[in-house]
Amino acid sequence: MEETPGKGINHKRKVFAGIIFSVIGIIAVVAVYVYLQYKSTHISTDDAYVEGDVYTIASKINGTVKKIYVGDNQYVKKGDLLVDLDPVDYDVRVKESEAALHVEKAKMAEAERKIDAAEKGLVQLQFQLRAARANHDLQQANLNQAEIDIKRAGNLFRKEAMSKERYQQTQTDYKVRVAQVRAAEDKVNQVAAALDTQKAVISQTESAVRSEAALVKQREAALEAAQLNAGYTKVYAPAEGYVTKKSVEVGNQIEAGQPLMAVVPLEGTYVTANYKETQLAKVKPGQKVDISVDSFPGKTFHGTIDSIMAGTGSAFSLFPPENATGNYVKVVQRVPVKILIDRGEDPKHMLRIGMSVESTVLVK
Repeated sequence: MEETPGKGINHKRKVFAGIIFSVIGIIAVVAVYVYLQYKSTHISTDDAYVEGDVYTIASKINGTVKKIYVGDNQYVKKGDLLVDLDPVDYDVRVKESEAALHVEKAKMAEAERKIDAAEKGLVQLQFQLRAARANHDLQQANLNQAEIDIKRAGNLFRKEAMSKERYQQTQTDYKVRVAQVRAAEDKVNQVAAALDTQKAVISQTESAVRSEAALVKQREAALEAAQLNAGYTKVYAPAEGYVTKKSVEVGNQIEAGQPLMAVVPLEGTYVTANYKETQLAKVKPGQKVDISVDSFPGKTFHGTIDSIMAGTGSAFSLFPPENATGNYVKVVQRVPVKILIDRGEDPKHMLRIGMSVESTVLVK
């Protein structure tokens, strides 16, 4: 029995359709396999953004803005003058501190001169004391001799070998010697007392000098603080970068610590990518990363994983979750990963802080 032409055509169509579906199935299987292989070696997230250092510029003192040298988005170098505050009040304080320091130094110099004079007087009193003691020793020797003479004169007078007048003269000499010894003793005591008084004066003056020295240091510290504050009337750029968030104008009254502007150095920007905790099994520092920035479609930047945060983002939020209270619902957490952009990848500084990116970690 022969096949009809229609049945042959239908059979061929079925065979062809089977082949097509088989090819499509194979392509689908291969595509799924390739996709799974890609996903196993390329871990991506679009919860990522560009970050970098931001230097907040603030005044260290209160004051009035006198002059501003920069504008929004202006490029500045490290050490460039940004803002001038009115220095009049602080210059006056510097002069007051200098005058107070000069006064205290003059007082200390006067006290030191008093110490010098007192020490010289002490040396003179020491000489006088030695002389008074020597004189006392001399008068005591004369008294001893007078005692011997009066005993001898008494024996001679009783034996009528000495006249009464001579004996009376010997008695008078003895009394004079006794008086001279007492006078010498008084002189010694007087000079010794004066010496003790002079030592007390020196000690008191030395205490005054130490007090003045402490006051001088205090005045020096006050002058240094006044000079520092006067220097703080000029605000300089702490780093090379671009001025942003400028919020100050000439004539503004500002407080210490009040933010005036920010300086953003675009050199050294990096990416913070918040990967799911389930994606981190193969992610390690040192792995290469492809970075796609929404602002520059079609361009790929390259970077390297620098570090992985020690906790999830929610754990370090202002109000971390309290899973121990109420009903617990498991939520996949995200862990911030810091990615350094390779040197030379952004020579024109196209990347700006806060830009959204998609990062892909190449785990193999």
